[in-house]
Amino acid sequence: MRPTIAQVVLPVPLDKRFDYRIQAHQFPVIGGRVSVPFGPKTLTGVVVALTHKSDFPAEQLKDIRQVLDSAPVWPEKLYQLLNWSSQFYLYPLGETLLNAMPSALRKGKPADFTSQVEWHITEKGKDQLMAGFGRAVKQAKVMTMLEDRPLPHQRMLDEEISSTVLKTLQEKGWIESTDIKPQRVSWPQQIESESDKPRLNAEQAVAIATINSAAGFGCYLLEGVTGSGKTEVYLNLIKPVLEQGRQALVLVPEIGLTPQTINRFKRRFNVPVEVIHSGLNETERLNAWLSARDKHAGIVIGTRSALFTPFHDLGIIIVDEEHDTSYKQQDSLRYHARDVAIMRAHKENLPIVLGSATPALETLHNAQTGKYHHLTLTQRAGSAVPATHSVLDIKGLYLESGLSAPLIARMRKHLNAGSQVMLFLNRRGFSPALMCHECGWIADCQRCDAYYTYHQNSNEMRCHHCGSQRPVVHQCQSCGSTQLVTVGVGTEQLEKHLADLFPEYNTIRIDRDSTRRKGSLESALSAIRKKEYQILIGTQMLAKGHHFPDVTLVGLLDVDGSLYSSDFRASERLAQLFIQVAGRAGRASKPGEVLLQSHHPEHPLLQALLYKGYDHFAQTALQERKMAGLPPYTFLTLFRAEANKGEMVEEFLRQLKHTLEAHPTFGDECMLLGPTPAPMAKRAGKVRWQLLLQTQSRKTMQQLLHSARPAIALLPLSKKVRWTMDIEPQDFS
Repeated sequence: MRPTIAQVVLPVPLDKRFDYRIQAHQFPVIGGRVSVPFGPKTLTGVVVALTHKSDFPAEQLKDIRQVLDSAPVWPEKLYQLLNWSSQFYLYPLGETLLNAMPSALRKGKPADFTSQVEWHITEKGKDQLMAGFGRAVKQAKVMTMLEDRPLPHQRMLDEEISSTVLKTLQEKGWIESTDIKPQRVSWPQQIESESDKPRLNAEQAVAIATINSAAGFGCYLLEGVTGSGKTEVYLNLIKPVLEQGRQALVLVPEIGLTPQTINRFKRRFNVPVEVIHSGLNETERLNAWLSARDKHAGIVIGTRSALFTPFHDLGIIIVDEEHDTSYKQQDSLRYHARDVAIMRAHKENLPIVLGSATPALETLHNAQTGKYHHLTLTQRAGSAVPATHSVLDIKGLYLESGLSAPLIARMRKHLNAGSQVMLFLNRRGFSPALMCHECGWIADCQRCDAYYTYHQNSNEMRCHHCGSQRPVVHQCQSCGSTQLVTVGVGTEQLEKHLADLFPEYNTIRIDRDSTRRKGSLESALSAIRKKEYQILIGTQMLAKGHHFPDVTLVGLLDVDGSLYSSDFRASERLAQLFIQVAGRAGRASKPGEVLLQSHHPEHPLLQALLYKGYDHFAQTALQERKMAGLPPYTFLTLFRAEANKGEMVEEFLRQLKHTLEAHPTFGDECMLLGPTPAPMAKRAGKVRWQLLLQTQSRKTMQQLLHSARPAIALLPLSKKVRWTMDIEPQDFS
């Protein structure tokens, strides 16, 4: 008998299923999308069950408006993974499923390739090329670009060519557009390009042989010093997968790491390589998603959201820089892409490789206890030698825009030798604060417990926490003085000072402000590799994964704040950052040097990193975590709550705490810490508090949270404050 009722989950903050009547002409499928009425709106939902029964009378149920899919959106095992993710991270299934699909599908568009507009030059246009364009520079640029081959409309927009220019040329009959649907490209017999293939060293060969010889699921930690050729190992692991007609998924932590990685994969393999990240527009993302599903693409490289991409036949997952904090989603479904990737590999019975020079302590612990296979690369690839590390004691030294005289002298020496220099400063803007010289007043954000950052280039003050901005004030808001001075150094100020200090050398700044435009990061990285710039200034965006063979000196300007942070993970992050940034120096045949400026050169963490390396630090840190009862030896859940009134937030978390303590599954191995104000007690106008649950096992944590969750939702204040539950949090701010 044909089902008459569909149970549908919707993108609403309610973890429940909604019943809808199936009309006679409709044939919904489990895992497929439907368009349904929900209050005054029409929403896209996903069918999770088909049945004949409902808890409500049939006449009260609304009809499905439209069935959008004749087949499930995801393959069975990926659909199971999404269900598991919703359960593990305690997030509504409807929002989990809808967030895991491209925005075009969330809007109800067909799950089919979207046509793209492509421009090409006409015969009349070719004649005009010969005649020239006079002062019409933009028109000339378009015509020159199209002279060799047709180009997609999006490419033209990326090159900052306006639609108006294209329309003008079209009206003149010089160019015309056609709608092109992506065509499936059959994979060639010769999967790999043999050119530019380096010889493997013994450690690389052993790692590749170990992983390739195993069948089915296996989790491999590939720990290799920076510059040891981890990417070459990835390429050699992917080759046999592609030769079997299967596909590969490569996760990278940030969009900034993709240009170089993509180019290397495209040069090496003759199969289509797709990219999935937040910088894509709606059409590009859907087409990349479908390319993986329909096996047009052999390799997908993407940031954390690419993890939920459906594949026709996935053969291997690689998580590069597995320690990186950007793999943890900080809103909506708060999943950790590395952990969910391991679960996906397990469900699909295929190998997963976690690569890093500085593995997360949780990953190292799992490798040491035998859960993961541990493979190491201790030698730098080719003729590269390890960089020399030293710390500069800057107590009592005069600093010019954060630079000490010894560091400036070393920079001059390396620059005069024809090398590039890289300076790391993880602080955007010109200055972190603007202060009155007379009374000490500091321009602070009215909506956050934070100071405004002064951005000189745009002549404004910005809060980097809530995003608010305002024009620069020229008078103290407290005493009326006009003696306002900048406090601290940001990347903008450093760039300006270096231009004065080294006018004969070109300086480039790479941070979120300077790379906002699409394609700007790729062109900046390309210019660096062509040695158009000799001094590189960067935030974390420039710190990892990039290969700059001519960089021989790396300077870290201000990392002292991490030495005395209240976050127990701060020392681990500083250690990882130091090793990653230091790894940018001396990656080719030139010897490299790393200088770290500090007011605390005697600090045990710095001493351990400088003279004993990351492995010694990690083992010491694991011992400290074990003694303190911190992850990976215990498991944490962070409850955050915010509202306009602090008393309401505190009272809600007290009620939540009593609810958990009174629950039958709350035992001796559970502990609650708080409630306490969050480290940033006010953000975006809201007062913020938090409560921390600590358990001895993941199973205990899950049992307690699952069974107590309905009671928490019934608390009187649960509807009056905004609260979230972060399973295994990475950020406590």
